[in-house]
Amino acid sequence: MKHLLLIGLGGGLGAIGRARLSGLVLHLVATSFPLGTLVVNIVGCFVAGILSGLVERQEWFSPDTRVFLFTGLLGGFTTFSAFGVETISRLRQGEAAVALVYVALSVVGGLFAVWLGMMLIPHRHV
Repeated sequence: MKHLLLIGLGGGLGAIGRARLSGLVLHLVATSFPLGTLVVNIVGCFVAGILSGLVERQEWFSPDTRVFLFTGLLGGFTTFSAFGVETISRLRQGEAAVALVYVALSVVGGLFAVWLGMMLIPHRHV
């Protein structure tokens, strides 16, 4: 139960951070390009890299803190950071083929799933 509360708290804070940063970017740069989401994803990956380095190289953070930070905070901020950490981990383990398949399936499969979901919803008749 404690882990779920930590995840929920971190996830809420991460989602607020995502909304604030994305909104700030869109306020500063008026564009139709999804720049806010791109910035959030890159910042999330950067933070995930720093935190992963601290865990791996410095043995920082208790298991509870890791759940709060990675699953909660970063998960609420952007799951793209988890995608980045998992891909780099596979590459560092010498599993380049697994990493490539994961990237391809995530991107192509994710886009297909969005398209399919949208196609399943009928148009509203006026």
